[in-house]
Amino acid sequence: MVDADQTFVIVGGGLAGAKAAETLRSEGFNGRVILIGDERDHPYERPPLSKGYLTGAKERDSVFVHEAAWYAAHDIELHLGQSVTVVDREARTVRLGDGTVIRYDKLLLATGAEPRRLDVPGTELAGVHHLRRLAHADRLRQVLAALGRDNGHLVIAGAGWIGLEVAAAARGYGAEVTVVEYEPTPLHRVLGPELGQLFADLHSDHGVRFHFGVKLTEIVGQDGMVLAVRTDDGEEHPAHAVLAAIGAAPRTALAENSGLALVDRADGGGIAVDESLRTSDPDIYAAGDVAAAHHPSLHTRLRVEHWANALNGGPAAARAMLGQLVSYDRVPYFFSDQYDLGMEYSGWAPPGTYDQVVVRGDTGKREFIAFWLKEGRVLAGMNVNVWDVTEPIQQLIRSRAAVDPEALADPSVPLESLVQ
Repeated sequence: MVDADQTFVIVGGGLAGAKAAETLRSEGFNGRVILIGDERDHPYERPPLSKGYLTGAKERDSVFVHEAAWYAAHDIELHLGQSVTVVDREARTVRLGDGTVIRYDKLLLATGAEPRRLDVPGTELAGVHHLRRLAHADRLRQVLAALGRDNGHLVIAGAGWIGLEVAAAARGYGAEVTVVEYEPTPLHRVLGPELGQLFADLHSDHGVRFHFGVKLTEIVGQDGMVLAVRTDDGEEHPAHAVLAAIGAAPRTALAENSGLALVDRADGGGIAVDESLRTSDPDIYAAGDVAAAHHPSLHTRLRVEHWANALNGGPAAARAMLGQLVSYDRVPYFFSDQYDLGMEYSGWAPPGTYDQVVVRGDTGKREFIAFWLKEGRVLAGMNVNVWDVTEPIQQLIRSRAAVDPEALADPSVPLESLVQ
């Protein structure tokens, strides 16, 4: 076991960092554990920010990973509302924004990602929003409620998961919603055209207006307030609030400034880590949204920005920091809830990597499983309003064996029987 006089520092107060701290203690580490977060809130989970908490279905306290008292009870030293400005790898120290210097024996970077900003006139207006942090959700929840009361208009730039979940929440409050998306369908780069249209139809059925194939070029305002947005096709759309939901960028500045190896932005960006989540410095690890890890089963490098990666990646990094043999090979997984549609997605199949989409079930009723295949092998699967199938879907992905597409599409054939 690691000596009690050692200090493990975690930079990042999100789910990955909190679960790493929890794992260090549960695995018996009795040295110092220091968790540094640049938000004043205790570590929390992000999915509720665009789901249950934003819709009003859940209370604010439900988002936190642990109760506040848990950290002191487990001797986790918290530095909240503090950013790390410098990592000195030679001295093995981190410097905080207030000048405090902390020595580490092992360091975990779980700095997450930050929302990409719109680069158009008008982004300084008060009605322009992003959604990444709890403070953002606090504010946006009030905005959506006010828009609903006043028959106000929300324009969302981007039809990815965050954009669509906020659209559903906004319609739940009664707000008018317009989504501007450059791609031809929602989620085009994740699901491709085959399934993206299903989400367009879902939201259209609930009154959301889409404008595809266009870019937002200007946010028009007066006296600091949003009045409308303009798109590059010459159209002007009424708006009382705008949400920028055009993706997130990994927060790699700290790693870059300390000379750690990074992944090129064209390849997804992030801090380059091996399958044990170790960076190019043997005493520094990275987990969560910021980590671009070599995946031993998929034989590629992935940076995954979803809840399950933080939930499982933080503990994996903690065990590696303790000297345990770790091979982080979780199948990527995420979920979404929009109106009466619930879905889970497992695997990795961006457009261009697959040659066939097989559907089992009824897309018209929105009760089905879709599979993305390459030469008969299942790369990914998405179950929509069909439950308790994640395990066999992931087994099919892990097996890397060719599957009969007709059997895959036949609901009478148990998925488990197709796993080789």
